[in-house]
Amino acid sequence: MAKSDPRRITRTMPATQLVALLLAFVLAAGVGGVLAAGLVIPAVAGVNAAADSTVEVYDEVPAELEPRPMSQQSRIYAANGKLLATFYAQNRIVVPLDEISENMQHAVIAIEDERFYEHGGIDVQGMTRALANNVAGHATQGASTLTQQYVKNMLIDQALQDGDQFAVIKASEDSISRKLTEAKMAISLEKTMTKDEVLQGYLNAAQFGSRSIYGVEAASRYYFDKHASELSVVEAATVAGITKSPSRFDPTVNPEEAKERRDLVLQNMWKLGYISTEERDEAKEKTIKETLDVNPTEIGCAAAGNSAFFCDYVTKEIVTNPVFGETKAERQQLLYRGGLEIHTTLDPKKQKAASAAVKNAVPAGDSSGLQSAIASVEPGTGKILAMAQNIPYTPSEGKEGTTRVNYAADPTHGASGGFQVGSNFKPFVLAEWLKEGHTLSERVNANEVTRTVGNFQTKPCVGWLGPEPWTPGNAEGGGQGYISALEATFRSVNTAYASMGYELNLCKLRNTAWDMGFRPTRATGGEEGNRVVTDPTVEDIDVRAPMLLGTQESTPLYQAAAYATLATGGTYCSPVAITAVTGPGGKEYDVPDAKCNKNALPENVANTVVYAMEKVFTEGTARTLGGLADGRPVAGKTGTSNASAQTWFTGFTPNLSTSVWVGNADRPNEDHTNGGVVNGKPYRVLYGSTVAAPAWKEYMDQAISGLEVKDFGSPDPDMIGVGAIRPSTPDNGGGDSSDEGDDGGNGGGDNGGGDNGGDQGNDRGGNGNGNGNGRADAEAAWDAVQNGDWESLGDAWGDN
Repeated sequence: MAKSDPRRITRTMPATQLVALLLAFVLAAGVGGVLAAGLVIPAVAGVNAAADSTVEVYDEVPAELEPRPMSQQSRIYAANGKLLATFYAQNRIVVPLDEISENMQHAVIAIEDERFYEHGGIDVQGMTRALANNVAGHATQGASTLTQQYVKNMLIDQALQDGDQFAVIKASEDSISRKLTEAKMAISLEKTMTKDEVLQGYLNAAQFGSRSIYGVEAASRYYFDKHASELSVVEAATVAGITKSPSRFDPTVNPEEAKERRDLVLQNMWKLGYISTEERDEAKEKTIKETLDVNPTEIGCAAAGNSAFFCDYVTKEIVTNPVFGETKAERQQLLYRGGLEIHTTLDPKKQKAASAAVKNAVPAGDSSGLQSAIASVEPGTGKILAMAQNIPYTPSEGKEGTTRVNYAADPTHGASGGFQVGSNFKPFVLAEWLKEGHTLSERVNANEVTRTVGNFQTKPCVGWLGPEPWTPGNAEGGGQGYISALEATFRSVNTAYASMGYELNLCKLRNTAWDMGFRPTRATGGEEGNRVVTDPTVEDIDVRAPMLLGTQESTPLYQAAAYATLATGGTYCSPVAITAVTGPGGKEYDVPDAKCNKNALPENVANTVVYAMEKVFTEGTARTLGGLADGRPVAGKTGTSNASAQTWFTGFTPNLSTSVWVGNADRPNEDHTNGGVVNGKPYRVLYGSTVAAPAWKEYMDQAISGLEVKDFGSPDPDMIGVGAIRPSTPDNGGGDSSDEGDDGGNGGGDNGGGDNGGDQGNDRGGNGNGNGNGRADAEAAWDAVQNGDWESLGDAWGDN
């Protein structure tokens, strides 16, 4: 035997006794001659049927309703106020009565409750008529007032917000107990609310269509693409006629029945004196079709078009961040029912350029099978200005050619595990190189050397790495002699960076990379082995020899934010997408903070690293780009993982940092060193300079338009150094130049070795004489350093 619901104490009685009870209730409710009622009595065939009929009623009927904010849509806006997307469980926009046209107010009173201003919550006259009709066995009639209907809608909405399905059923059922509850609450409500407040509540609460359209503002926007304050007589009558049966009288579903209902509303408005005979007749002549201007309100980020992945990032921030609620369920409720106004950092102009750039680089469905993604942030604030990818967005997997995975974002905000960053990691190594007292001019061994991973400095953060050998190589093979750290950087030479890393403490490198903003999305440490990192900490950065060449995964957004640290002279700001969130009544919510650290990197270190990275555009792996179109200062770095599986370009100006990734998310180890075709263009080997860099330039040339031209901070002369400035002296006395060289493989395995492809810059050994031409004049270089003349220093340095 099922347990009885502890929330209910019920009894039954014959319907004739119930009628007497309700009449007594009505009399008891009379105040100053104003009675309130509105009850539906079940239809019966006669007295005998009524006597045999039984109904269930509460022994204790609640008397009061505590109105609370209704469920309404939330909206996400770009930085310029443009609406990006709407979210709702019920498509409702709550507005005050003075933003609802008098035509709409009159129309709903005329058809739903013509004695609204005369009764005290329930309508005795209407109830008596319905009572007589129902007991006589005619069709069931109701006489619910607007106040009672408002009570019903509020009870249903509150039950839905609470997730109480039992309460939803009770508030919706056609029963005497529900009517009694509504009547008692309606009387009580009108003692605390004015008529205008009740009318306002009803107009915002009622359902006005079959497509989850609630409230007259949402209905006005949907059916007529205008605000409720602008509704004409015929439009108001159309909307008012819907609520009796939202599916049956929806003008987009059943226009003929909707017109009959609308004309009835117009007739009642005329009868009550709200409109003239001429207005009535003119309105009735119009067809439903000629009055409609349907403007569907799409739900979710799919409506955001090329901003869909950024929109999705914002929703993930809302539902995962504790500032918006204690539990995920509460935060989801807030997003879909809380009526939030969410203002974001997105720059529509830059977003449009970003979307075009990655799609022009790798069209969706390209025969190469590659994907591309881009993220752009503002240095010094962490504001995400653009975020896009070439594969179209879908809210759920299953539709071919689309994805819900945001390749630009981290696992928490985009479900992406990230991608090996390759030589995009080298600026972190160079920063540590300078912090530990080395200089850009210091010469390092660029020959292919085998080292034992256990001999790298890893104290105190990890123990001995083991006896395995590690022999990183360069993309085109061969020894490189001794070259400067500067040349190793702009030509992205793996073997040289391995030599540099051998002189560094990898634990300190880990800390420097973290402070600068490197955030891993996968880690190999701990008992779990290779794992996705959803809330990264510094300990999640793998400390092992191949880390020097970027074997750990990250995302374009993380890389853009980290490089922005260099753009600002050492200030790191975590990426942020939301600037303000408000709720109904102007309630303000705390929003995630960028948590800027002005001491992430010493300014002289940051500026000197930037100095080296500027040469990537003039002498290095991105030389063919030629910098930005307007010639402003710019710095950057290519990146390519082992076997060219993942390729990158991340670059920045003092006021904009952007990262582009091109690779295969589904086959992360796919070999792209044997040539192929991307977007109809053949390539010999896929490098960061092949597709990612040109896409970066296409975007940046548009994105920086109108931005102030700024210079980077001056590098530290002591960190540049001049004592050993010489051109590279490869073992073969020179070499063939190559305009396509970039970073190749980075050395694989947890700490393992093997011969792995490496980076090699453009024009490697291009002078061909190995020693003479391009030798910098040490005296001229020193004078340039002393005078702070960095352009002359570059000239003195020649091609190094």
